[in-house]
Amino acid sequence: MTSIDGSFSGVLCPIVTPLADGEVDEEALSSLTEFILDGGVDGLFPCGTTGEFASLAPEQRERVIGTVAEAAGDAPVIAGAAGTSVPETLRRIEEAESAGADAAAIVGPYFHTANGPEGTQRFFEAIAEESALPLYLYNIPMYVGDDVDAETVGTLAEHDAVRGMKDTSGDLSYFLSVDRHTPEEFVLMQGFDTLLVPALRMGSSGGVHALANVIPEVFAELLESANDERGAELQREAIAPLFELCVEHGFAPATKAALVHRDVIPSDEVKPPLVELDEDAKADIADAVDRALER
Repeated sequence: MTSIDGSFSGVLCPIVTPLADGEVDEEALSSLTEFILDGGVDGLFPCGTTGEFASLAPEQRERVIGTVAEAAGDAPVIAGAAGTSVPETLRRIEEAESAGADAAAIVGPYFHTANGPEGTQRFFEAIAEESALPLYLYNIPMYVGDDVDAETVGTLAEHDAVRGMKDTSGDLSYFLSVDRHTPEEFVLMQGFDTLLVPALRMGSSGGVHALANVIPEVFAELLESANDERGAELQREAIAPLFELCVEHGFAPATKAALVHRDVIPSDEVKPPLVELDEDAKADIADAVDRALER
């Protein structure tokens, strides 16, 4: 597989899933993959939250991962494999491996929210023991119900299959606690677009950011200037306003509207229960994209 262990640093893009009449638009997905990588982003994360994994049929998930993996070439591909049971998650990991992914990202059991640290640890360990791919934990408490306890992450990091984590808590204190509890080679990635610069300055391996779909060149420049004022300016003036609109309107609909504005994909279609943005919201998104590209 393409290695993203230990020495990895950079940005992965949780790529959207372009649709045409409810089906995966593979041509648009391939073109989008190339656009993102040509813009300087380091790798892809298909079938994540922004990729509408929860609304895709199993065969659609596999088609998305396969299309992205083929178009990505040597760039690393971490495929989302979230599930609420161990067997379901393992099946999704096997599908991701068959489709060509280099690794899989897994979340805690997002329906059973009262399991506590011990239950979460047992869930992840059971998956790690049987996983066909290296694993990255995905901490997203707004959908799972709670953070993965930092000490639990430290224990899981001792397992050979567990290589890193994407943290989308938006809590920098939690992020730093995980960093203290895990070894240096653990790949810790920031998931909040507006926290990338502070995370990089405090030792993050990089980030997984939805807006890398839309403004990959901005993220590439930010990575090179993270430790000086230019990096802070890009974070504050280019990324933050667009991120705030995505929070307001939803990441998949807002990101797709932005990509249509840039003429990267032909349609902003999303799957139910998501809905496309109205014209006013699209105009706000387009304005924020244009301002970000002018920075």
